[in-house]
Amino acid sequence: MNEKVHILDHPLLQHKVTILRDENTGVNQFRKVVAEIATLECYEATRNLPLEDVAVTTPVAPGTFKKLAGKKLAIIPILRAGLGMVDGILELIPSAKVGHIGMARNEETHEPEEYYCKLPPEIQQRDVFILDPMLATGGSACATISYLKKIGCTKIKMLNIIAAPEGVKRVNEEHPDVEIYIAALDEKLNENAYIVPGLGDAGDRIFGTL
Repeated sequence: MNEKVHILDHPLLQHKVTILRDENTGVNQFRKVVAEIATLECYEATRNLPLEDVAVTTPVAPGTFKKLAGKKLAIIPILRAGLGMVDGILELIPSAKVGHIGMARNEETHEPEEYYCKLPPEIQQRDVFILDPMLATGGSACATISYLKKIGCTKIKMLNIIAAPEGVKRVNEEHPDVEIYIAALDEKLNENAYIVPGLGDAGDRIFGTL
């Protein structure tokens, strides 16, 4: 596997992904577990964020300590399923700015079609995390990454819960500099471009629109 692809095998993540896969998991629990997985993935994906020294006086003595440097993070959920991961990231990094990109899959071509985009100011100076529970064909991911690069973003990572090999391969080929963090790499895509075994339509299961 490409060194830019991080398959996170922590037992808690694997346990929670299994809950998501279960067709009997209800909307409330599904939504809650998606957010929890996002928090755990964010912990891993932020491991190399830049730090700077700051002077702080504790109740005991002054000292020099570390804090995040620069403009910190921007998180960009791909609508609509990516919204389910936002609160999990904000739980860990409440100061992160949130933008939104809407990509709808054309059910005939399976390629993404952009329908909405609203991004935080100075996003070019931030570490950008793209959020989408499913990395299937890689079409929406690549289109989103391409757009962000076009406007000047250079530090981009993707956080997905489940990925298909086809989607990972496409992102690797089109954007080899982008790191991908996933909790499970599944078998394949089926004829309808859904991940197998997957968990169904993440957006429908998060928002109860089955």
